[in-house]
Amino acid sequence: MKKLSHLEAILWSVALPGFAQLLTGSYLKGILFMFLEFLINLNGHFNKAIMLSFLGKTVEASNIINYDWLMFYPCLYMFAMWDAYKSSFVNPPKHIYLPFAFSAYFVTIGLMYSPIIYVHNKLIGPVFLPILSLIPGIFIGNVIRRMLLKRDKH
Repeated sequence: MKKLSHLEAILWSVALPGFAQLLTGSYLKGILFMFLEFLINLNGHFNKAIMLSFLGKTVEASNIINYDWLMFYPCLYMFAMWDAYKSSFVNPPKHIYLPFAFSAYFVTIGLMYSPIIYVHNKLIGPVFLPILSLIPGIFIGNVIRRMLLKRDKH
């Protein structure tokens, strides 16, 4: 089994959930993550929403999204990233899952609120608000992780 660096593991997972697993020889897991990503992406109409969002048509993007399907996307994405990142360590650090888990939670919340959050009379949309929601997810997950590590030392 090939080991990826921590950065490689994260970046291949950002490119497509399952890529890092395929590169390390975890073929079943990698194929499963890729299959689930395609299934959710296609049924949620996510690629079209990404395209529309980057073209400034966030209201259209919000209207074509199938939120019932897309609600699964943040958890799948973050779980695949965590799995790849964790696998890049010989001995994974304690509580390393927390930033990923909180990111999945906050991105899901961002997705739920994306159809109603406007800034300067412009809808942020189902792509950009969830991406922005990563910031508090990573921050809070790391704060809680540090608190637990500090507690574990004592």
